[in-house]
Amino acid sequence: MPRYAFHGLGIVLCAALAAAGPVRAQQSDASSLSADELEAIFQKQKTRGLVLVQPGEEAAAEAAAPGGTTVTAAPEAAPEAAPGPAAEETPTYVALAPEEQVNIQIRFDFDSAALRDDQKPKLSTLCEVMQKMDSVSFRVVGHTDASGSASYNEQLSQLRAAEVKRHLVNDCGIAPERLEAVGVGEGFPLENLDPNADENRRVEFQALS
Repeated sequence: MPRYAFHGLGIVLCAALAAAGPVRAQQSDASSLSADELEAIFQKQKTRGLVLVQPGEEAAAEAAAPGGTTVTAAPEAAPEAAPGPAAEETPTYVALAPEEQVNIQIRFDFDSAALRDDQKPKLSTLCEVMQKMDSVSFRVVGHTDASGSASYNEQLSQLRAAEVKRHLVNDCGIAPERLEAVGVGEGFPLENLDPNADENRRVEFQALS
């Protein structure tokens, strides 16, 4: 079973974000936030010094950004592959507190990783922010609920994250090297008391320095 490396990152949201509504709404679906509000959250994440590097480049990254949090990139599953047992690899996920996450509730059809046309508008403001923050890289994280086996959910969440990345590259014009797709399955639910809750089926976005 894949292992997930995660590091605690404390993030304090700007007081101006209070106007965005209750914390729970921000946790489970950030698609209603304005571009300014999303950018403020991403800027807070970015200042924490999270640095994405390729395997073997950790020492060079530390020399370039002393004191930063170095996270090693993981290989992505092929988008055309059918969900199945997860490969033996170590994808990396930096676990933020739920109230500090940027989650968008993207609905996929059952057992499908295809991004539906009616879900694409939810990503329009995010696209605008990513275009504006053109020197920043982002991690796209797929999450599932607890229906099905853990290994199946890991693979399905990876495929869905890769599909969202494909949309951001092809339809939004974000350079593919600025995006990392990671699937973590059911391992990090927002609703711990209800592993099958809708809120747990989400795509999370993290700004990297």
